[in-house]
Amino acid sequence: MSELLSAHTPEPGRNARVTQANQTGWIRWLPGLNTLRRYESSWLRHDLVAGLVMTTMLVPVGIAYAEASGLPGINGLYATIVPLLAYAVFGPSRILVLGPDSALAAVILTVVLPLSAGQPQRAVPLAGMMALVSGVLCVAAGLGHLGFITELLSKPIRYGYMNGIALTVLLSQVPKLFGFSVTANGPLRQSLGIVNKVFAGSTNVVALTIGASTLALILLLKRWPRVPGILIAVAAATVAVAAFDLATHAGVSVLGTLPQGLPSPRLPLVRVDDLVWCPR
Repeated sequence: MSELLSAHTPEPGRNARVTQANQTGWIRWLPGLNTLRRYESSWLRHDLVAGLVMTTMLVPVGIAYAEASGLPGINGLYATIVPLLAYAVFGPSRILVLGPDSALAAVILTVVLPLSAGQPQRAVPLAGMMALVSGVLCVAAGLGHLGFITELLSKPIRYGYMNGIALTVLLSQVPKLFGFSVTANGPLRQSLGIVNKVFAGSTNVVALTIGASTLALILLLKRWPRVPGILIAVAAATVAVAAFDLATHAGVSVLGTLPQGLPSPRLPLVRVDDLVWCPR
């Protein structure tokens, strides 16, 4: 009897996919609303914990990727909040981590930095227009079922690109871990600059202690999967910096005061002369 029931009882995940596939009209373009209509109260506690942990991780990630892209850190938070809300409505899956991507940081920096000449007021509209154009192209590619094009790229090329991006992000964050800055361009020059600064005694011991302790705590708490290690480590580091005012007394670099609230939506206005760059 139990075998008969299990054979004819639909699985929750399979039932959700079948229900979504059978949707017609405008609702099939808004699967998030359909998921909300069938939301179960037993999911709430786990979703709250997952949301809190992911927020703790995405806030510093968004700020870091924005600065790595040549944009103010606050724009990284905007790029973290708005896409998550949009995906909650239009996304087909309720189990997904969405946020700024390291693979795009180098591309955005390559386009924005030479055109903005390091000026944030010019970099923001340029990046915004780039995001709109990229979004339109992605939607067009999706409607044209062009996803197979990515399979034409060999794995060594894709792995090399991702490893290069990982190295770029790593070299941009290591100086912050040691508490100093390096202005050199290129991975070799950045590596030599980091080594020279370390041997020159430019390391901020307090900043290095906080960073190394945070990483060690995250790795240590991985032994217990149910413990939100990232949340605990980031919260502990933040409380330590704020409680002892380490930015003033120990020279620990902090982001500082951020604008309150969200900006009003508007189209990015890019001047024609901002799109023309002639190297001297």
